[in-house]
Amino acid sequence: MIGDAELELPPTAEALATRLLELRNERRRRQKEGKPPKKNLGPPERKAVLEKTGGRCHICGGVISSAWQADHVLARAGGGHGRTSNLLPAHALCNNYRWNYLPEEFQWVLKIGVWVRLKMEQPKSQLGRKILRTFFKQEVKRESRRRRKLPRDAVSNVPLQPTGSAGG
Repeated sequence: MIGDAELELPPTAEALATRLLELRNERRRRQKEGKPPKKNLGPPERKAVLEKTGGRCHICGGVISSAWQADHVLARAGGGHGRTSNLLPAHALCNNYRWNYLPEEFQWVLKIGVWVRLKMEQPKSQLGRKILRTFFKQEVKRESRRRRKLPRDAVSNVPLQPTGSAGG
């Protein structure tokens, strides 16, 4: 468990991959264990949860203006209950991508994600352009499964090779 400490980088890339797999397997093991029964919140409880953060998503800090989810501070998979004391408001997107990650695992996801995003923003980074194109293709597939339409040629609009400089 990581607690308040910084992430400790394993000695090799393979050791990091092994650690990430261990964390995923631990999360899945916990998810298979018995979860407390799920209970839907009524309007008064939802209002109380939303007011805790002044109507903002507790994950990204953005204003919640429409549909939102009550996120468990201690996940149900980890034994958390569904009372308002264990719930905070979150955008569905934020909550769904956070999943039930263990604390250390979530910190790695954030750290790796920020690094990858920076690479994607660098026009001269071949790795960044490849990740960008691959990610975009995956998102097009995901969106099409949700019956949203994107232009069929949208994927080809992201060049593998950089076309300009970053500027700024």
